[in-house]
Amino acid sequence: MAYEIGWFSTGRDEAARDLLQAVYERIEDGTIKAEMAFVFSNRERGEDRESDRFFDLVDGYGIDLVCFSSRRFKPQMRRRGLEETRQMGKDSELLRRWRREYDREIMKRLEGYNPDLNVLAGYMLITGDQICRRYRMINLHPAAPGGPKGAWQEVIWQLIGSGAEATGVMIHLVTEALDEGPPITYCTFPIKEGHFQPLWEDLARKLRERPLSRIEEEEGESNPLFREIRRQGVIRELPLLIHTIRTFTEGRIKIAGERVSVDGRPCDRGYDMTAEIDEQISR
Repeated sequence: MAYEIGWFSTGRDEAARDLLQAVYERIEDGTIKAEMAFVFSNRERGEDRESDRFFDLVDGYGIDLVCFSSRRFKPQMRRRGLEETRQMGKDSELLRRWRREYDREIMKRLEGYNPDLNVLAGYMLITGDQICRRYRMINLHPAAPGGPKGAWQEVIWQLIGSGAEATGVMIHLVTEALDEGPPITYCTFPIKEGHFQPLWEDLARKLRERPLSRIEEEEGESNPLFREIRRQGVIRELPLLIHTIRTFTEGRIKIAGERVSVDGRPCDRGYDMTAEIDEQISR
């Protein structure tokens, strides 16, 4: 019986399409010995032009597409939950309840599928506790183990603000706590050496005139240091995801509860794939 993969994505941008395309092509050429069981999205057709393009890609591949709009599911309950969360500074019980109820609807729609592995790739919702227990889910995160949490923009500005020497990309097990699941695989790269040095010097000159918060506000993603950190992370994301999925399908990575082992050995800090990823991107 073939190894089966479930794919969760909001499908909100070109990057979401690139991730799916890359893995699908590796399945087709035999690099990854698996089948794509389904693609799930929390958007439906007509909600957004970008996600419609993503759905066209899925349909073109002949993969089962399952959609259920999070935007249209009990919107008042979700809105109140988000407002309470902002006021409290942590997830409110109402928001957690909305997630559980939404996830139950997902699980109803996925009955009949039994994937060996579920990949969250550009899925813009935080999953609830029940769906995490039901499915083995992994997520791509734009930082090394122990690094900043949050979206990639937040991660990069935190790295810059702390003057980090290095960063990376990680695949981790999905749990209810955002970006806190145990690391499975990762790779790292330095961000203070070589061509990064003049970018830090440029930032230092700007910091003599205005605070980092203002630089972030005025320059955003166009800041040269920010842009280069992002570029170096992006070129590693696809190789890491493909290497990780392939290692799962080969039976080398095992997960029991929240314990990860690689080649039969416990791997609590994750499996460092830096050498493999560096070799691939240098070709």
